[in-house]
Amino acid sequence: MSSRFWDKTAPKYALSPIKDMESYRTTMERTKAHLGQGDEVLEVGCGTGSTALLLAPNVKSLTASDFSDGMIKIATDKLTAPGAPGNVSFRQAVIGDHVAAGERYDAVLAFNFLHLVNDVPGAIEQIRTLLKPGGLFISKSVCLGSKAWLFKPLISALQLIGKAPHVSFLTIEQLDGHIRDAGFKILDEGCFPASPPSRFVVAKRLDT
Repeated sequence: MSSRFWDKTAPKYALSPIKDMESYRTTMERTKAHLGQGDEVLEVGCGTGSTALLLAPNVKSLTASDFSDGMIKIATDKLTAPGAPGNVSFRQAVIGDHVAAGERYDAVLAFNFLHLVNDVPGAIEQIRTLLKPGGLFISKSVCLGSKAWLFKPLISALQLIGKAPHVSFLTIEQLDGHIRDAGFKILDEGCFPASPPSRFVVAKRLDT
């Protein structure tokens, strides 16, 4: 992924309303059900930080990162707002930076992220190394693989003029398979919304 696209998009992204609030609320409630007050949590691909700030009261601490400096600057500014939670920190980083630092978490969150990376299996494997034994990987990813014939030409055209990022056209089966192959057991799943499917998965790190 190129940070240039996301840095440029950040101000507009921050002002854009959530398109499907019902699906977002469902995702957040199901995520909260798997988190605990003693959990140390990492969110990768946090964007402008709204979700991190929403979930922070449900955990001990939440570190939120994004590789876009533009996104992180906006997210950090939100910490100055009245009532902002004090257990959140934002940083510009990629997954590999967290791995190199030897960090370990009770849960790693990745919302609307995996379908935007070039190497999906590699990203999931890195996320596994960031989890403590038995830790949870909670993700939500758009799965356009079954409708690539419809969306791929449009996205490709937008990419040519710098209006769209890289997109991996995953199917639900491929995504779930990548997660299991990386050493996880899927505990909870669903699609919110159902079409085009945005796959929500809660997976537990398996340790042998």
